[in-house]
Amino acid sequence: MSPNPPDKTSTRWYSERMGKEATLVRWGTMGQPVLIFPTAGGDAEEIERMWLVHVLRPLVDAGAIKVYSCDSVSGMAFVRGEGPPRYRMWLQNQFHQYIRHEVVPAIRADCRDPNIEVWTAGASIGAFHAVAMVCRFPDVFARAIGMSGTYDLRRFFKCAPGEFNDDFWLSSPVHFMPILGGAHLEKLRTRFILMPSGEGRAEDIGESFAMANALGKKGVPNRVDSWGRQTPHDWDTWRDMLPKYLGQWTEKR
Repeated sequence: MSPNPPDKTSTRWYSERMGKEATLVRWGTMGQPVLIFPTAGGDAEEIERMWLVHVLRPLVDAGAIKVYSCDSVSGMAFVRGEGPPRYRMWLQNQFHQYIRHEVVPAIRADCRDPNIEVWTAGASIGAFHAVAMVCRFPDVFARAIGMSGTYDLRRFFKCAPGEFNDDFWLSSPVHFMPILGGAHLEKLRTRFILMPSGEGRAEDIGESFAMANALGKKGVPNRVDSWGRQTPHDWDTWRDMLPKYLGQWTEKR
């Protein structure tokens, strides 16, 4: 496999929704669009530096997938402790709106298809965003692979229970799933969410099972795959996981 990344483009623009600039990077020229979210404080090129793009190269070169990634704007705010908790809750919700209303149109324009559906993926907090996108916007996101996911983010805000507001609850699928209904839920029931996780160092597969339970109670197709107690919360794990599952999914299309 070549050490060089596949064909790559990068764009950056100012988002009025977030009040910040953010970058979107694309690798490959054709295939199913897959939006991969970085880990908590990662930028749009983290997945290239960590060799995730390289292990996906056979699928990219075959034209099976086009890989996209964006800056983890809300995750960066968590890591830096940027602003008060209320601001970070607002930014988390606005980040999701930015993905839906700015990143998705950019992906569709790049694919020259105004209706193409997008798959998502990510690890750790990136898994949270990947799953949240399908749960919040099933009209455009069809599938998610949430690797070693962290799905209850309350501990990262370090505030009293009464301080959590609508921005937080609306952006947190493990919390809003119990009250979801109507046409939104019916559409979500046609989607699929996969949550592989190790059970080794720094892993907590219980987070994935809690998310699966919330989805399952609402009839949303999902699955948790355990990779066992020898599998840690680490990039080596995710470099094994993602090509496997995306390979299986693209073979069945």
